[in-house]
Amino acid sequence: MLKEVLIVEGKADVAAINRAIEADCITTGGFHLTRRTLENISAAYKKRGIIILTDPDSAGENIRNFLSKKFPQAKHAYIPRDEATANNDIGIEQASPESIRRALSKVRTREINPREEFTASEMVALKLSSGTNSSKLRDKIGAALGIGYGNVKTFVRRLNNYGITRAEFLEAFKNVTPANS
Repeated sequence: MLKEVLIVEGKADVAAINRAIEADCITTGGFHLTRRTLENISAAYKKRGIIILTDPDSAGENIRNFLSKKFPQAKHAYIPRDEATANNDIGIEQASPESIRRALSKVRTREINPREEFTASEMVALKLSSGTNSSKLRDKIGAALGIGYGNVKTFVRRLNNYGITRAEFLEAFKNVTPANS
């Protein structure tokens, strides 16, 4: 049984979680969280801690950002988009049990005082921005680091906010970039 309570978007997500692990879940019901839902999340946050596991799409990111502001010490887990896409739909409910377990094994907590170690200009120099395959490379590195997909601004913010070390980043970069790039 997972110690923390998982925060997911809907009932289908809970069913997918239950196929992967034993965990308590709270559903947000989308972005329009009720006062009762927020109270339940707050109680879980204070008593057991929470892990936010929203869909890897813009709606999921909006929910994650909203909850992160209310619950700054929440933990975060990300399922890569390609592992959460099936039947022309993207979401946690589409992910395999293995993908869910892998995402939960890479949980991250945002730092109160984020660093400024990584920059957008560095991403351009590494061809993780403005390149032919830059989006795919960021997606793969984000999956390896457990920080999910993001545009360059979001990717850099996550690298800095989640305390990714230079060594972790370089190892992930080395493992996903072609040898001849």
